[in-house]
Amino acid sequence: MSVNREELKRLIDFIHEEDTAEVYDFIGYLNMKRERETIEQLDLDLLSKDKELIRQVQKSQEDHTYGRIYNKEQGLRYLQNKISEFESEQNL
Repeated sequence: MSVNREELKRLIDFIHEEDTAEVYDFIGYLNMKRERETIEQLDLDLLSKDKELIRQVQKSQEDHTYGRIYNKEQGLRYLQNKISEFESEQNL
């Protein structure tokens, strides 16, 4: 849809005073929406080129496929054991 910007400006000039705040907020919303879409696209572009992130996702998918996943309790025990091992090494 093509909009004549001059006509749009003219319409804005004739908006009732009590509606101007809403129009102002809506224009701000549209600008923010466009900026967010641009940022999200940039993020996707960057993430799609991050080889380490892609490797981690592939490893995670592989771990899930082969059942190498922990439930909450197993994960907590694993971390507690790793902390204990680390602290033991520090005390040597």
